[in-house]
Amino acid sequence: MRWLVGWCGASASAARDIQPLGAMPLWDGPDPLWAVGDWRPDEIRLVYADGDTHLAVFGYCGADDDQLRRSLVSARAGALRQLTTWPGSYTAVARFGRRTVIPADLAGTRPVFHTSWAGGTAYATAALPLADLTEAQLDVEHLAALLACPEAPEAVGTGTPYRGVHRVPPGHALTLREGGNRGTVDYEPATPTVVAAPPIEREEAIAGVRDALVESVRTRLAAPRHAPARDPGPVPGLGPADRRAARSGREPAPGVGADLSGGSASATLALLAAGLPGMPGTVYGTGATLAGERLLAVTFNDLTAVGTAATSGGIARAAEMERARAIAENPRLHHVIVAAGDEALPYAELDSGPLTDEPGPSLVMAARHRHRLAAGSADHLIGHGARQVLDAHPARLADLLIDRRRRHLLRPVTALAKASRGAGRPAFVVPFTVYRAARRLARTPYPEGISSAALMLRGPGHDALLADGNGALGASLAALAWCRPGPAAGWLTGEALAEVSIRLEAVAARPRAASATGRPGAQRARAALARNAADHRVFEQAVEVRHQRLHAPFYDNQVVRACQALPESLRVQPGARADVLRAVLQGAGVRELPPGWGATTAATHTESVRTGLRANIGELVDLFDAPLLADAGLVEARTVRKALRGAVEGEPLPLDGLAELVSTELWLRRLLTRRGSCWTAEGHHDPRAVTSGVSP
Repeated sequence: MRWLVGWCGASASAARDIQPLGAMPLWDGPDPLWAVGDWRPDEIRLVYADGDTHLAVFGYCGADDDQLRRSLVSARAGALRQLTTWPGSYTAVARFGRRTVIPADLAGTRPVFHTSWAGGTAYATAALPLADLTEAQLDVEHLAALLACPEAPEAVGTGTPYRGVHRVPPGHALTLREGGNRGTVDYEPATPTVVAAPPIEREEAIAGVRDALVESVRTRLAAPRHAPARDPGPVPGLGPADRRAARSGREPAPGVGADLSGGSASATLALLAAGLPGMPGTVYGTGATLAGERLLAVTFNDLTAVGTAATSGGIARAAEMERARAIAENPRLHHVIVAAGDEALPYAELDSGPLTDEPGPSLVMAARHRHRLAAGSADHLIGHGARQVLDAHPARLADLLIDRRRRHLLRPVTALAKASRGAGRPAFVVPFTVYRAARRLARTPYPEGISSAALMLRGPGHDALLADGNGALGASLAALAWCRPGPAAGWLTGEALAEVSIRLEAVAARPRAASATGRPGAQRARAALARNAADHRVFEQAVEVRHQRLHAPFYDNQVVRACQALPESLRVQPGARADVLRAVLQGAGVRELPPGWGATTAATHTESVRTGLRANIGELVDLFDAPLLADAGLVEARTVRKALRGAVEGEPLPLDGLAELVSTELWLRRLLTRRGSCWTAEGHHDPRAVTSGVSP
C-alpha cells in the first residue's frame, strides 16, 4: 500500500519525535510531507513556483511541468479546481507559504483523510496511519452506519472506522492554515437548479466522453514501461521466507495490459489502448508476444461454470467468452486466457490477504481477482466504474419529472415491464407503478425522505429489509427514494439500527436540510459513485500484486466530468452505456464490434457467488461461530449463520448484504491480529488501540 502523509500546525516537539516508518521526505520544515510505500520514481513529481509555493503530484498525471505551474499559480488565487483538471488519476498537494491544500478526487478513489494531532492537523491518503498516529479507537457506530446505509452520506457522514479520523468528501479540498485552522471547501461548481444552463447536445457530450477516455488511456501509455525486478531484496514487513514465496509466485508481465472480460467497459479500454499511436503497451519479446501485438489482454475463464451451462448464468457466461474471443481477434491484442477452478471462487482463501485501510465487500472476491490479475501486466487497465459514471440511477426518473420531461420515461419503464414478465405483475401495470414511484420521489422534500428512511430502520421486523429486490423492477422501485437501507441492514441488531436512525433524524432536523432543493437523482448518483469508488480502493489494496499498478480510467476526474455532462434523457434509456461506448469506439476508428455488445452479466455473477458460498460454507459458518461483529453488538451470530445456510440452499436473500457482513468480520479479525506500526516511535503508539470496542 502506498500513501502520503503530512501535517500542518503541529507542535515542534511532537513533530520532532516521530516520523513515518520507511518514508521518503519531500518537504521539510514545520509543515512536512512524506511519501510512504513502493512509489515508482515517475509517480512523484515536484513543481516549484515563485516564493514558497510548492506542488507535489502523486500518481499518473498527463500535464507537463509548465501546465502544473500555471495551475498552481491559479490555485494560489483561489481556483482550487485547477488542481484537478489534468488527465489521469493523481493526488495533488499544494503549499502556499503556511497554507496547504489537498483536493480529493470527484469519485472517491483518491481520498484524503485528516485528524487533529499535537495542536495541528495531520493528513494522509490512508486512514490507518492516522489512526496509528493518534491511537484512535474503533468507531463501532460508523461500522453500523456503513452496514445499514452504505450509500447514504447522511448516515455515514465524513467518518471512518477509526474514531476521530475524518474523510474529505469527494469533490472537496482540505485547506490547512497556520495555527491548526482547517476546513473543507467544494471546488466543483454546483449546477443551478432554478435556471439551468442549456443541456449539451448528445453528439457533443459523447465526443467529450471520447476525448476524456482517450486522454486518460494515453496518459497511462505515455508513462515509462516497468518490469518486475528479479530480486526485490529486503521488503518492510516480509521475512526471508516470505520474500522467497513472493518471488516463486507469478509476476506481472512488463508493460501495459488490460482486462478483456467481454464486457463493454473493459473491451473499450483494451481497444483504445491497442489502437493509439506511439509506443505499444506490451514490450515486444516478453512472454509469447508476437510482432504487431501492442497490448496484453487478459480474459478470466471460470471452469466451475461448466456444470451450469444450461442455466441463464451459464448461457450468459458462454456468450461473454465468445465476445471476448471475437474482440481478441484484433491483431494488435495478445490474448491470454486465465482458467481457474474452485481456488478462484468467491469466498475462497479468506484466511490470507492483506489488511486494507477500510472494510469493503470486495474482500470476499480478492482471491478470484488476484488469480486473474497475476497474469496481467505491470500497468493493468480495468473497466471498473463505467456503470456508475455512465448509467442513470433509477432516481433520475424523478429528475425528469421535475424538469417536466415525461416523454423520456417511456422507454425505461417499457424495458422494466419486459424484464418483469413472469414476476407476478401484469405488464401493463408496471409503467404506472414506476411512474407513481418517480412522481412520489419528485414531490417528496429532502427532510421527509430522510425521516422515512430512519422510520424504516426502526420499523418492527426485518422482513422488508431482507427482501432480495424481486428482480429489476423491485430494485428500481426501492431505489426511487432519497435514502434507503443497504442489503445488510436486515441482519443488524435493533440497537445498531436505532443508532443509525438517530443519525438520519439528526440530519433531517438540521435547518439546512429544510431548505435543500437538490435533485434526488443527481444526489443519489453521486452517493452511489462515492460508495463504489471507496470499495474500488479496498479492491486495489486487497488484490495487490507486487510490481503491479491497476488503472481504472472511468474514475478519472476528467472522465467523470465528461460523463456528468451527458444529457439525462440519454442516460436513462436502456442500453445507454453500450451505445455511448460504441460511439466512443467509432469516433476512435473501431467500427466492428461482436454481436451482443453491452449485454449484462448479473446472472453469471449471482451463480458464481452461490457456488462460492456452497464450496466454502464450512469456513464461513466457523467465521461466525464467535464473530467480532456480535461482540460489538452489531449482529447476532446465529442469525448470520442461518442466513449463510439459507443462501446456500437457494433462498432469495440479498447476497451483497452477506458479502458486506463477511468482509467486515474478516477485516476486524485482520485488524485485531495486526502487528507493528506505521511510525518510528515504537512503544509510544499501540497499533491495537483501534480495535478497542471489540473482544478478541
